[in-house]
Amino acid sequence: MRNGADAGPRRDPPDIRRVGDRALLVDVGTLAAAMSWHGALTAAPLTGQVEVVAAARTVLVRFDVDTAAEAAVASLSSLTPEATGSKSPREHILDVVYDGEDLAATARLLGLSPDGLVDAHTTTVWQAAFGGFAPGFAYCVPADGGSPWDVPRLSEPRTAVPAGSVGLAGMFSAVYPRRSPGGWRLIGRTDAQLWNADGEPPALLSPGDHVRYRAVRSTARASETSAAPASAARRAAPSVPARAVLRVDDPGLLTLVEDAGRPARGDLGVSPSGFADRASARAANTTVGNPPDAPLLEMMGTARLTCLSDVAVAVAGAAGRQTVVPQLLRTGDILTLEPALDLARTYVAVRGGVAAAAEVGSASADVLSGLGPAPLFADAEVSAAVRGPSASVGHGTDNPAWAGRARDEPGAAVVLRVVPGPRDDWFAPGEAARFTSITWTVDAQSNRVGTRLSPSEGEGPLRRERERELASEGTVTGTVQVPASGLPVVFGPDRPVTGGYPAIATVVDDDLDVLAQLPHGARLRFQAVDA
Repeated sequence: MRNGADAGPRRDPPDIRRVGDRALLVDVGTLAAAMSWHGALTAAPLTGQVEVVAAARTVLVRFDVDTAAEAAVASLSSLTPEATGSKSPREHILDVVYDGEDLAATARLLGLSPDGLVDAHTTTVWQAAFGGFAPGFAYCVPADGGSPWDVPRLSEPRTAVPAGSVGLAGMFSAVYPRRSPGGWRLIGRTDAQLWNADGEPPALLSPGDHVRYRAVRSTARASETSAAPASAARRAAPSVPARAVLRVDDPGLLTLVEDAGRPARGDLGVSPSGFADRASARAANTTVGNPPDAPLLEMMGTARLTCLSDVAVAVAGAAGRQTVVPQLLRTGDILTLEPALDLARTYVAVRGGVAAAAEVGSASADVLSGLGPAPLFADAEVSAAVRGPSASVGHGTDNPAWAGRARDEPGAAVVLRVVPGPRDDWFAPGEAARFTSITWTVDAQSNRVGTRLSPSEGEGPLRRERERELASEGTVTGTVQVPASGLPVVFGPDRPVTGGYPAIATVVDDDLDVLAQLPHGARLRFQAVDA
């Protein structure tokens, strides 16, 4: 298999593909070229550039508006970055217990015995190439540039992979820093701390670092030849005085603290997270005089709160009326939230903003990585910052979630606009058209990481034309990836930074709030549009 790690920067015109209406995927052919492009675009960002994420053979460039993405095509077409310089790598030794549930099957795929696979894995010097998927997750390739590794991902990703799992996929080896979904083949486990929010850098493995795996029989430990962060990750305490204002009597299906999230942190493997339905959250905040992106509660299902002290609140989204208006709650008042059946998420803003611990610059809970505050359960207290709001309490505004629902006839499937690609050419002829003709149903396993879809009765899964593995590449919120099962997953705000399944389309930015409000069982269709 062609590794790409030993090739120089590509000089041919790059293959540029649209990823929704605000991002571009630049296929530069090799890992070395991707690193050079990443360095050049990081040092000299294009107009409107928000983020650049390198991967195995591509760089994903994300922009603040669609016009900036369109204008960038010409600049990227003529860009010829030079090779990045090298530095003396740090070396890490990770002790691994080789008892992974996929060890024997993976060995057979490679024509090896389990012991032979362990020997090959431990005698290879690996190099961290780029981050992605989760905080501290480093894609490692053989440092010498040549390798027999070619390991297909699982046909359907696991919903939960334990922290410390050592896995193989394609040409890469990696360790899962936290419990998370994943489709890599698991061969062992380590107790190495891959992510430390207090450290600088917070990731144990940085691009260019060398990694050696060492087989051990019991407790797995990590060491390195240069200094590494050793303190436990801590969440920064709220920086402003706060008072308890609400008690969670019934958290419903899920209650989280969310704010504007952690945008442009993809190089650390950090998802954007933040409000799933941005318009509803910001409407609730501005109605009580908060900054639009202040922390608030994002809730699913029927929930109940008790007021612990007088406070102004606003409710938007699923349990909000058609107009978001401020409500003054007195001590002892009970706020019962009954969501509309065809909307998924409710937003509750308290005047002053929810006071919550921050991690990596945000108080948002990320259900994929575990960053940010934990979910709130019964008897949890919610505090509000004691500070003057940025504006006076408003008089009410339209509830964006209700306005979005009103665009469609009652009972009709919701229509989401998508830009085809960037990997629609990986599917059998006619499948891209069938993708937009099928009525899909939101599966019960959907969450903030991704909305899982099932086809309508009589329709089969999507069929791929290319069965080989896709090298990992950057994603955006709204990316519609299709694993080997043929059942699409539409990425949400807690998505992985990179993914290894082909994307047949990407939801346009303006429809992401509608996507966030689709409950389990909702029906939807996709409409292809020009970026």
